[in-house]
Amino acid sequence: MKDKCSNISPLFLSQFEVDETVPFQRHLNRLEVEIGKEDYSQLKRVELLATIPGEEAFVAMVEITNRLLETTQNNYNRELLKRLQARIYLDPVHYSIYYRLPDRCLRFVATWRQAVLQRFFTETPTEDSGWQPCSKALPGFEGRYLPDAAGGALLLRHMQDDNLRQRPLITASHGPYDPHTLEVTLYFLRTGKGGSAIINLGFAGREPLTDENVAQLKSWGVPLNPSNIDIIYPYVDEYGHPYCYKLEEGLPNYMTTLELSLPELVIDIHGCVGTFSDDHRVVVGLGGLPPYRAPNDIGVFLKEEDVLFLQPNDTVKEGLNLIRNLSDEMYVQFCAGTHICYNFALLGGMQLLGFQVDPKTDIDSLIDGEERTFLTKENLRWIPGAGANALQRIAAHKLNPQTQCLHVEIPTAIRRKMVLKLRSLEIESSLDASGL
Repeated sequence: MKDKCSNISPLFLSQFEVDETVPFQRHLNRLEVEIGKEDYSQLKRVELLATIPGEEAFVAMVEITNRLLETTQNNYNRELLKRLQARIYLDPVHYSIYYRLPDRCLRFVATWRQAVLQRFFTETPTEDSGWQPCSKALPGFEGRYLPDAAGGALLLRHMQDDNLRQRPLITASHGPYDPHTLEVTLYFLRTGKGGSAIINLGFAGREPLTDENVAQLKSWGVPLNPSNIDIIYPYVDEYGHPYCYKLEEGLPNYMTTLELSLPELVIDIHGCVGTFSDDHRVVVGLGGLPPYRAPNDIGVFLKEEDVLFLQPNDTVKEGLNLIRNLSDEMYVQFCAGTHICYNFALLGGMQLLGFQVDPKTDIDSLIDGEERTFLTKENLRWIPGAGANALQRIAAHKLNPQTQCLHVEIPTAIRRKMVLKLRSLEIESSLDASGL
């Protein structure tokens, strides 16, 4: 495992340099919660246990106290847990976190993950479930729970071989962190936009607590600062490598489990907060870090003075067409080098019209100290800098050099609408099945 981690490009390694004398400065999720009004209420539940579990229960868990204290970027939370003499344990089988205090014990339950597993399986699996028909949850598909050290993953595949192999792979790499990306993925599968899917069920230490949970913790004398909640579910594994890359780096193993060659099109679903509360603009990234993408790699490229035209190739055009109904406004962004990047608007005939961007002069962060970047003149989110997106492309290229990965950032307002559309499809399917 250590050897595997050492082979990862330094570009994508998260080097935690924690200085306990530095006050807390970052406000992770502030944009999502306060501006985007993202709903994280279904992610976690915190409980005060009536009795403290016996020593044998904790022996069966993994103590992660030092890992969390060493890597948290929230100095307030670090000092609080030291003062409380908290010892923190992960139950990897049920994916619960225990705060073992001298006089009491708290448990954080991954309720979103439980609900997803119960939706697809008759019982909540604790080990590899094998392939099982999804029946009502997703007619025509079968699902499989694959456990790992960080909550596991849900794999879905169409039961008809032609649909499975000819349709795109859908990935939801940040399942719980990007609310409603599960529903968007299921909508895509139900409407024939994908033949298979890989969905992350684990947290990455970035998902905030709700106000209700924070109030409960405060009443119990554990007033955590919810701005950066990497002090509950760890952001890194035991070797210091980020959990948030597990789907991208593990793509070859997931494809082996799916018993499927990687399709020529991968649609990677993410959620983002736009630059204003009712932002409906979808942004599609085609690569922002090495390996870079030149415009001619994506299609036929023409330049007339300062206006750029790009006619995408058949695979990219297919992907854009599949997600076109998400929004009337869609943009495509990618980089051909460190300072040579592009922003294109998608026109009605699938042509792209745009201009060149230099990230050093043309973009800024929505919040100081945060990588929430946007094009300042256009007031549009800028996404090509995502490291995980580059990791997916590297892994995909090794499996199939022809594969195109579309990194799709969907703003909050649209994802909420997709939830309603999915529910409508589910109701129609249920009525059809009952003969009504």
